[in-house]
Amino acid sequence: MEVQHCSTSVLVGAIGKLDEGAGETLQQALNDITADAQDLLVDLHSVTFMDADGLLHLLELHQRAERMGLRVLVTGWQPQPQRCMAEVAGIPGRGTVTGERYALAGFRRLIAERAQRARDAADFAAGWLPRT
Repeated sequence: MEVQHCSTSVLVGAIGKLDEGAGETLQQALNDITADAQDLLVDLHSVTFMDADGLLHLLELHQRAERMGLRVLVTGWQPQPQRCMAEVAGIPGRGTVTGERYALAGFRRLIAERAQRARDAADFAAGWLPRT
Protein backbone atom coordinates (compact mmCIF):
# COMPACT_ATOMS: atom_id res chain seq x y z
CA MET A 1 0.00 0.00 0.00
CA GLU A 2 1.36 3.39 -0.97
CA VAL A 3 -0.25 6.62 0.23
CA GLN A 4 0.62 9.99 -1.29
CA HIS A 5 -0.74 13.40 -0.35
CA CYS A 6 -0.90 16.07 -3.04
CA SER A 7 -2.61 19.35 -2.16
CA THR A 8 -6.21 18.40 -1.31
CA SER A 9 -6.00 14.91 -2.83
CA VAL A 10 -4.88 11.60 -1.38
CA LEU A 11 -3.73 8.77 -3.65
CA VAL A 12 -3.85 5.22 -2.28
CA GLY A 13 -2.03 2.70 -4.45
CA ALA A 14 -2.97 -0.86 -3.59
CA ILE A 15 -0.47 -3.56 -4.52
CA GLY A 16 -0.79 -7.34 -4.75
CA LYS A 17 -3.82 -9.00 -3.21
CA LEU A 18 -7.02 -7.55 -1.76
CA ASP A 19 -8.21 -10.31 0.51
CA GLU A 20 -9.08 -10.87 4.16
CA GLY A 21 -5.74 -9.45 5.34
CA ALA A 22 -6.08 -6.15 3.45
CA GLY A 23 -8.68 -4.53 5.71
CA GLU A 24 -6.44 -3.01 8.34
CA THR A 25 -3.96 -1.73 5.75
CA LEU A 26 -6.71 -0.10 3.67
CA GLN A 27 -8.30 1.53 6.69
CA GLN A 28 -4.91 2.80 7.90
CA ALA A 29 -4.67 4.81 4.68
CA LEU A 30 -7.45 7.10 5.94
CA ASN A 31 -6.05 7.61 9.44
CA ASP A 32 -3.58 10.33 8.43
CA ILE A 33 -5.91 12.34 6.20
CA THR A 34 -6.05 16.01 7.12
CA ALA A 35 -9.14 18.19 7.28
CA ASP A 36 -8.25 19.97 4.03
CA ALA A 37 -8.40 16.73 1.99
CA GLN A 38 -11.21 16.66 -0.56
CA ASP A 39 -10.49 13.72 -2.86
CA LEU A 40 -9.45 10.10 -2.42
CA LEU A 41 -8.14 8.25 -5.46
CA VAL A 42 -7.71 4.49 -5.03
CA ASP A 43 -5.45 3.03 -7.71
CA LEU A 44 -5.90 -0.70 -8.35
CA HIS A 45 -3.47 -1.01 -11.29
CA SER A 46 -1.15 -3.23 -9.22
CA VAL A 47 -3.86 -5.41 -7.66
CA THR A 48 -3.58 -8.87 -9.17
CA PHE A 49 -6.15 -10.67 -7.01
CA MET A 50 -9.30 -9.77 -5.08
CA ASP A 51 -11.83 -11.99 -3.32
CA ALA A 52 -15.13 -11.21 -1.57
CA ASP A 53 -13.27 -10.19 1.60
CA GLY A 54 -11.11 -7.76 -0.35
CA LEU A 55 -14.16 -6.34 -2.10
CA LEU A 56 -15.86 -5.78 1.27
CA HIS A 57 -12.73 -4.04 2.59
CA LEU A 58 -12.65 -1.79 -0.49
CA LEU A 59 -16.33 -0.94 -0.01
CA GLU A 60 -15.73 -0.17 3.69
CA LEU A 61 -12.87 2.16 2.73
CA HIS A 62 -15.13 3.91 0.22
CA GLN A 63 -17.95 4.33 2.74
CA ARG A 64 -15.63 5.63 5.46
CA ALA A 65 -14.04 8.13 3.05
CA GLU A 66 -17.47 9.40 1.98
CA ARG A 67 -18.47 9.85 5.64
CA MET A 68 -15.32 11.97 6.00
CA GLY A 69 -16.62 14.17 3.18
CA LEU A 70 -14.18 12.91 0.55
CA ARG A 71 -15.00 12.39 -3.10
CA VAL A 72 -13.83 8.89 -4.01
CA LEU A 73 -12.61 7.51 -7.33
CA VAL A 74 -11.42 3.93 -7.77
CA THR A 75 -9.42 3.39 -10.94
CA GLY A 76 -7.18 0.84 -12.62
CA TRP A 77 -9.45 -2.19 -12.32
CA GLN A 78 -7.53 -5.27 -13.46
CA PRO A 79 -9.23 -8.30 -15.07
CA GLN A 80 -9.34 -10.63 -12.05
CA PRO A 81 -10.73 -8.04 -9.59
CA GLN A 82 -13.32 -7.02 -12.19
CA ARG A 83 -14.32 -10.67 -12.70
CA CYS A 84 -14.59 -11.13 -8.93
CA MET A 85 -16.85 -8.11 -8.62
CA ALA A 86 -18.92 -9.22 -11.63
CA GLU A 87 -19.38 -12.70 -10.13
CA VAL A 88 -20.35 -11.30 -6.74
CA ALA A 89 -22.76 -8.83 -8.36
CA GLY A 90 -24.27 -11.57 -10.54
CA ILE A 91 -23.34 -9.92 -13.82
CA PRO A 92 -22.57 -12.71 -16.29
CA GLY A 93 -20.28 -12.49 -19.24
CA ARG A 94 -16.68 -12.01 -20.11
CA GLY A 95 -15.14 -8.55 -19.95
CA THR A 96 -17.93 -6.87 -18.00
CA VAL A 97 -17.27 -3.24 -17.09
CA THR A 98 -18.04 -3.55 -13.40
CA GLY A 99 -15.23 -1.13 -12.54
CA GLU A 100 -17.20 1.66 -14.19
CA ARG A 101 -20.37 0.68 -12.33
CA TYR A 102 -18.53 0.75 -8.99
CA ALA A 103 -18.97 4.53 -8.88
CA LEU A 104 -22.75 4.14 -8.50
CA ALA A 105 -23.91 4.04 -4.88
CA GLY A 106 -26.72 1.59 -5.62
CA PHE A 107 -24.32 -0.79 -7.31
CA ARG A 108 -21.94 -0.57 -4.34
CA ARG A 109 -24.81 -1.49 -1.98
CA LEU A 110 -25.74 -4.44 -4.22
CA ILE A 111 -22.23 -5.84 -4.32
CA ALA A 112 -21.72 -5.22 -0.59
CA GLU A 113 -24.79 -7.33 0.20
CA ARG A 114 -23.79 -10.08 -2.21
CA ALA A 115 -20.14 -10.07 -1.11
CA GLN A 116 -21.25 -10.48 2.50
CA ARG A 117 -23.45 -13.43 1.48
CA ALA A 118 -20.52 -14.97 -0.46
CA ARG A 119 -18.23 -14.53 2.55
CA ASP A 120 -20.83 -16.11 4.88
CA ALA A 121 -21.38 -19.03 2.49
CA ALA A 122 -17.62 -19.66 2.28
CA ASP A 123 -17.34 -19.57 6.08
CA PHE A 124 -20.27 -21.98 6.41
CA ALA A 125 -18.78 -24.34 3.81
CA ALA A 126 -15.48 -24.26 5.71
CA GLY A 127 -17.27 -25.26 8.90
CA TRP A 128 -17.35 -21.81 10.47
CA LEU A 129 -20.42 -19.93 11.56
CA PRO A 130 -21.13 -16.80 9.48
CA ARG A 131 -19.55 -13.60 10.73
CA THR A 132 -21.79 -11.09 12.41
